[in-house]
Amino acid sequence: QVHLVESGGGLAQAGGSLRLSCEASGLTFSRYTMGWFRKAPGKEREFVAANSWSGGRTAYADSAKDRFTISRDNAKNTVYLQMNSLKPEDTAAYTCAARSNWVLSSQETNYDYWGQGTQVTVSS
Repeated sequence: QVHLVESGGGLAQAGGSLRLSCEASGLTFSRYTMGWFRKAPGKEREFVAANSWSGGRTAYADSAKDRFTISRDNAKNTVYLQMNSLKPEDTAAYTCAARSNWVLSSQETNYDYWGQGTQVTVSS
């Protein structure tokens, strides 16, 4: 019933940009905090960014805050992650998640729904 579908991943060169999208269905999107997480090969899943119900508040991992921007369009039930100045270390499967609470969180256990991910590969 609840589905989160990511898109926009692919291959990028170091220094390049990608924009990820996550479209949600089966929930009242404007009442969910949305987050982005990533999992690199051999590493645990880590928090990347999150934004509030109307997008006015944001949170970023240290590795992301100077280069990535999270935004959302509630009319389209979609959250975005604009990724600039990409580095090979950004290579990972990126997953969006939805949290039925207004508090921004970096803890994956606080999120209720998850997408299946979109792969981002950054070459040097």
